[in-house]
Parts: sequence; structure tokens; C-alpha cells
Amino acid sequence: MELQVSELEKDIIKEILNIGLARAADSFAVIAKDIVLLKVPDLQLTEPKEILQLVTNFEATHVIIQSDIKGDFNGSTLMLFSDDQIERLSKVCLNLEYKFDGELSDMQESLLLEISNIITGALVTQLANILKASIYGSPPIAPKGNIADSLKDILAHHPLFQPMVFTVITQFTNFTKVVELPLMIFFDTKTFIKILDIIRSYSFIEEGKKESL
Repeated sequence: MELQVSELEKDIIKEILNIGLARAADSFAVIAKDIVLLKVPDLQLTEPKEILQLVTNFEATHVIIQSDIKGDFNGSTLMLFSDDQIERLSKVCLNLEYKFDGELSDMQESLLLEISNIITGALVTQLANILKASIYGSPPIAPKGNIADSLKDILAHHPLFQPMVFTVITQFTNFTKVVELPLMIFFDTKTFIKILDIIRSYSFIEEGKKESL
């Protein structure tokens, strides 16, 4: 089952995410000791059959932080950090010149968990506020096993999962390099339909459609 989502609806979801990220940036700035800009430049809906291969590819090159979304909505998030991103974040947030060799130090793991907690927490809070839903995120973890295998169980129990994949662009004012943090959000189809129904009930959807004609 492929959910039909218009470009306008994608833009609205993206804007909701950007509002949440604006609030996350303030908390992120405390860690980075700098002004931080967070934004979502793109959002894609990914076929469930493609997601396992995508995650498997990321596992070979990224550290993955996972958090579950519970309550009225059912889902999960994966935040992905490459070696280069870990080194940049270590420099900005921890003032560490560190060549990442595949093993996180305790400080680095704590940093990635905190960044994931800030960003995914803000997004979940914003979704709850705007969509009037009772949802919350579980504390993030750094899974040690094969994440793709665990996702197979999710897809087996929820064969209609419709993953959303978007990239969070992070810009620090005193650091010239832009850090791109891919973030995957998985919602089961029932949850996604709830979100779309709520969005489609808003009057500005119809107004937006009229303006586009």
C-alpha cells in the first residue's frame, strides 16, 4: 500500500519539522557554545522494501542512534553520524581534535545521544503540539547489534510501514563546515494516515490548493 501525499502536504510536514528544529537549535547551541541553525531541506517517502538495504549501507559507514516514538503515534527514529561528522561535532561541541577510528569514546557517545535526544525530542514535541497528539520519544540508544535485522521484525509486524527520510542541515556560525545529519522517521501506515487526516482537515490546505490553481 503506497500512501498518496501531495507536494503541498510534504511541504506542510517539512515546515512542522522546521518549526521543531528551530526550538531544538536553541538547546543544541548550549552544547555547541555557538549559534546553531537547523533546517530540513528535503523530505522523501521511501518504499519499505528499500529501507533495509538503505540502513545496511549506512551501518557500514555511520554510527546510528535510535529512539522510539510511542503514544497515539507508533514509530521510530534513526539518526546517522558519519566518521567525518563525528569528528566535526567533537571539535565544535567538545573542543576535541579527534581522528575517529570506528570506536566512540564515552564522551562522544554521550554527545551523539544528547544531540539525538535534542533533535528527535524537539520534533516529537512539535508534532504533538501541532497535531494535538499524545506522543513521546523514548531515550535514544546506540544499538550494538545489526539494526537492519531489528528493522526486519518491525517490517514483519507492520508490513505497511511507510518510512520518511530527511536530512537535517546543521550550520554553526563560527564553524565553516556544514554538518548534514540524515534522520529517518518510521511511522506505521495507521499513524501516517492519522497525520495526513489531521493535516487535510486544516482549512489552509484548501486555501493553499486554491492559490496553486
